Amino acid sequence: MISEFEKHAKALGYQQWTAIQKAVYEPLAAGQSVVGIAPTGSGKTVAFTIPLLERLRPEDGLSLIVVEPSAELAMQTQKTMLEWGKLVNLTVQGVVGGANISRQIDRLKEHPNVIVGTTGRLMNLIELGKLKLDSVQTIVIDEADNLLSEDTLDDIRNLVDQAPADTQLGLFSATSNDILSHANRWFNQKIESIDVTAVDDTRGVVKHGLLQVSNLKKEQMLLRFLHMKDFKALVFFDQLNTLQKVSGFLIHRHVRETAKLTSEQNQTSRQNALRDFRKGKVRLLLTTDVAARGIDIPKLPAVINFDLPRDAKTYTHRVGRTGRMHQTGLVINMGDDHDLRRLKQQVGDQFDLSNIYFNGNQLSDVKPEKATIKQPAPQVNHETPVDGSKELSHESHKPRRAPAAVKKHPKKNKHLKRKGMRNKRAKKS
Repeated sequence: MISEFEKHAKALGYQQWTAIQKAVYEPLAAGQSVVGIAPTGSGKTVAFTIPLLERLRPEDGLSLIVVEPSAELAMQTQKTMLEWGKLVNLTVQGVVGGANISRQIDRLKEHPNVIVGTTGRLMNLIELGKLKLDSVQTIVIDEADNLLSEDTLDDIRNLVDQAPADTQLGLFSATSNDILSHANRWFNQKIESIDVTAVDDTRGVVKHGLLQVSNLKKEQMLLRFLHMKDFKALVFFDQLNTLQKVSGFLIHRHVRETAKLTSEQNQTSRQNALRDFRKGKVRLLLTTDVAARGIDIPKLPAVINFDLPRDAKTYTHRVGRTGRMHQTGLVINMGDDHDLRRLKQQVGDQFDLSNIYFNGNQLSDVKPEKATIKQPAPQVNHETPVDGSKELSHESHKPRRAPAAVKKHPKKNKHLKRKGMRNKRAKKS
């Protein structure tokens, strides 16, 4: 490692490198293509930043492209690369959707050494002829399990095709799946797979709780979390329309300590939401898997799954936002009995899930005892009955005889009566 980076690492308090940082340093520094797999929060960004920046020279122009799945993650990675790059006079530019493309084009004329961007905006610039990858030495595909999925695979392959055939590739992910196993064939390269999941020790103690609540009461439950002291959490939703509905509910209740982070917001709104959340002005940040993927919130206490994830991969990425770098964390999974049983079946072999309960304004492992109210013995009030009827004497409590049935005499047939009168008249005459 070059001396500038060694000094900076010591200044930042780095005492030792993480498993992924040690494992990929030499192959990346040597120009080899790698797939790096390590848990969320294990320092993957620094793992590829240091060895790749060490290889670059300011006079070489554009040499490194880093592709991220979201604007937030791109800006986060850009910040890290700027921090280390300026130590060796390297320039870093971010190009993301939602930002002014004309300004981005103007800045490209300054020939940055590193570009960090989202797939869509990078392809836009290439199609406009404003971004050429002829001099690129390395392309990093971060969150590769997501970017190499069906929705974005073609764009990623087209992007790589714009660079020289011998371009070094770095694919990084928190989860290993079949998608990554196809990378050699897709990019026609020999790519070394480095998986440190089993030996990584950066994860803190994270509790995975199951909080039983009906779907109709989940919104009210969010209000209870705000009564907890120093509580702050990312709240995950499957659907954007559900998120918007809950956000409207909280606004209607005049709750000011919440915000939302969605892909439909403009760049300024998303940046403001993240800034306020990191500073503690916002305590519940409502988000989706797309918007929050890979985001680093230092010392985030908790993650709430308002909607339970549909698979183990999504669960892994969500819960990785808390308990990073040896910190403690809490995951709160909200759902009814059926939903929680399904979640156990999906991720129970990877994570230890246990029931949690509200005791007052605190969460607890102990189920609270239901308060039993002792009912007083019924008393007879001889003065004023509870039904508001007239005062009853003791005799009034005795069973009363039913009134005698009134005998009804059958009515005589008028026709017969008249007939009888005629007979009497006939006899008289």
